[in-house]
Amino acid sequence: MTWFYALLIFIAGAAIGAFAARLGNKSLKQQKELQKDLDKSKYELEQFRQELVDHFAQSSELLENIAKDYSKLYDHMSKTSTELMPNLPEQDNPFSPRVSKLTAVKEVADDVQGQPRDYANGATGLLKDEPEQVVEAPKAS
Repeated sequence: MTWFYALLIFIAGAAIGAFAARLGNKSLKQQKELQKDLDKSKYELEQFRQELVDHFAQSSELLENIAKDYSKLYDHMSKTSTELMPNLPEQDNPFSPRVSKLTAVKEVADDVQGQPRDYANGATGLLKDEPEQVVEAPKAS
C-alpha cells in the first residue's frame, strides 16, 4: 500500500509540476515577445537617427553650395557694376559698400569663435536690494 501512496504522490507532483511549467511558459513567452518588440524598436530608432544624420549632412552640403553660389553671384555683380558704370560714385553703387560690410562681419565672426564666457564683466546688481555704498579709507598723514 505504501507503494500505491508513493505512486499517487508522484503523479500528483508531476501534474502540479506540469501546471506550474505551463504557467511559467506564458510569462516566459510574454517576456520573449516583449524583448523582441524592444529590439525591433531599438533598431527602428537607430535607423531613424541615421536617416536624421544623413538628412542634416545633405542639408549642410546644399546650404554650403547655396552660399558659394551667392558669393559668386555677388562677386560677379560687384565686378560688372564697376565695369559697366565706371563713373558711378562708390556710395551710389549698391554693391561696393556691402563688400566692406561683408568682410567686417566675417572678421567679427572669426573673433567670436572662442569659448564663451560664463560670467559677466562686472556685478549686474540682480541680487542686491540696496545700492552699494562706497566707504573711503582714512588717509595716512
